[in-house]
Amino acid sequence: MADPQQVLARRVHDAIVASFGPDYGDADPLIRPSSFADFQANVALPLGKRLGRPPREVAAELAARLDVADMCAEPEVSGPGFINLTLRDDWIAAQASQMLDDPARLGLAPTASPQTVVVEYSSPNVAKEMHVGHLRTTIVGDAIARVLEFAGHRVIRDNHVGDWGTPFGMLIEHLLDVGEDSAEAGLLSSDPNAFYQAGRRKFDTDPEFTERARSRLVRLQAGDPDTLAIWQRLVDISRGYLHQVYARLGVSLTDDDIRGESFYNDMLADTVAVLEERGIATESEGALCAFPAGFTGREGRPLPLIIRKSDGGYNYATTDLAAVRYRVDKLSVDRSVYVVGSEQALHFQMVFAVAREAGWIPEGVSFEHAQIGMVLGQDGNRLRTREGETPKLIGLLQEAVDRARGILDELDAASRFEAAELDAVAEAVGIGAVKYADLSTARESAYLFDWDRMISFRGNTGPYLQYATARIRSIFRRADAGANAGAGVGDAEAAARRSGIVVTAGPERALALRLLDFGAMVTQLGETAEPHRLCAYLFDVASLFTTFYEECPVLKAEPESLRASRLALCALTFDVLTLGLTLLGVPIPARM
Repeated sequence: MADPQQVLARRVHDAIVASFGPDYGDADPLIRPSSFADFQANVALPLGKRLGRPPREVAAELAARLDVADMCAEPEVSGPGFINLTLRDDWIAAQASQMLDDPARLGLAPTASPQTVVVEYSSPNVAKEMHVGHLRTTIVGDAIARVLEFAGHRVIRDNHVGDWGTPFGMLIEHLLDVGEDSAEAGLLSSDPNAFYQAGRRKFDTDPEFTERARSRLVRLQAGDPDTLAIWQRLVDISRGYLHQVYARLGVSLTDDDIRGESFYNDMLADTVAVLEERGIATESEGALCAFPAGFTGREGRPLPLIIRKSDGGYNYATTDLAAVRYRVDKLSVDRSVYVVGSEQALHFQMVFAVAREAGWIPEGVSFEHAQIGMVLGQDGNRLRTREGETPKLIGLLQEAVDRARGILDELDAASRFEAAELDAVAEAVGIGAVKYADLSTARESAYLFDWDRMISFRGNTGPYLQYATARIRSIFRRADAGANAGAGVGDAEAAARRSGIVVTAGPERALALRLLDFGAMVTQLGETAEPHRLCAYLFDVASLFTTFYEECPVLKAEPESLRASRLALCALTFDVLTLGLTLLGVPIPARM
């Protein structure tokens, strides 16, 4: 499968060199979609300035040199120097048929320049429940990792869990107080937040407990075996909880992907020592700080990045700097993507700046913060329960499934499904609705959590796209039933795939042309780490399919060759929708 824009860009580039020489081979062909044709080459405008010639004259010369007869109608010059390019129907059909021959990849070859990429995402805290704030980092990060892996990169998933620091001295001491086999200790599995909050109240109100908790932290950081054993129990309990959440979300993270704060503990002292030796970190009000250039606070004073606290303890910045070194020195990364809330933007900007000053991020290696916006309630503020608390993620997911089941009950789905299948469909629709609503929003933007919109079967929603795939499956079931009832091919989908695609009508052409954009959209997602662009594309495909199906008879198309071609276009649409949703991590029920 060829990306039309890429093919046209190469052809225009060749025409530029043929017309004006290799010195102008660096000019961007500027191929853009157009309302006057399929695409437009706008290069003649900037090229005219370089050549000192009228852009329209330059465009005419390029159009005459363009070798596109195999894929386009005659190029047309319009306006001040645009070159309009209209693809031939048979070229579109041939490219779509090639995609159809490769359902696993749809003609998208793995990248010729694979990279090693760390994607850091999810990152919950040990011994605390995940809440709605973890939803976006988990879902968006997983989609980014899936797409980069599909593109052919070596992806290292990194679940940077919070499993170290002051809270663990508090939690361990509280566990010892209540007894490891007590009913209250059982809250670590059933309601970890309640256990954490009980320990926090003691830490905030009981000076003697506070001192014990701090001493326990020192023993933990020093590697005391008994303290480490209790800490490990807390970590293991949390892993069991994460398994439940990740399994329900369909997230690809495993225990092997966990590299918590504790992983970098032995690297912190050396990281700080190197920054001191190189004069990057200096004492300031008792703490050791770095002052990266360009970061200022009030009254223009240099803004500090604290890397060792005044009490000698380390913090997030220290751990993140150690992680940078580890990823470059041990993992040999080409790129590291941090899928973390946007409120951490300044923190990561300063960490990356210090790491570059220290020489820990080489030239050509990319460290980037894929910012995640907040989830808002109906009041426009951070989403909270009626009691004013941040909603627990597991409860939110269950409510999504319950609401999906309610909608299916209203549609009398029980008359069409066995009980177990109906439960599975409700699970897929509910979880898919939540995930897609999140993914379809630009990741750096906050979005309003609206149950009615996200579980709707209309508009740019998960259920709408899930229904589109189920609808196509239904078309093939009816095609098979019709074939078995009379003279026919039997397996209608297999026969259609063998027949290939022919473009005969406007809605067919519009759908087939949009399907050719799949590879470019997946590539763009990998480059920008923006899943919402693929969501918008899939919604566009589903919408174009609806128009095609309403305006172009499929099962009743005559002659048989036209029916087979339109079934083939249905099959390709199904392939694009299912592969796209799979890369996003959205479940796809077989029937709805």
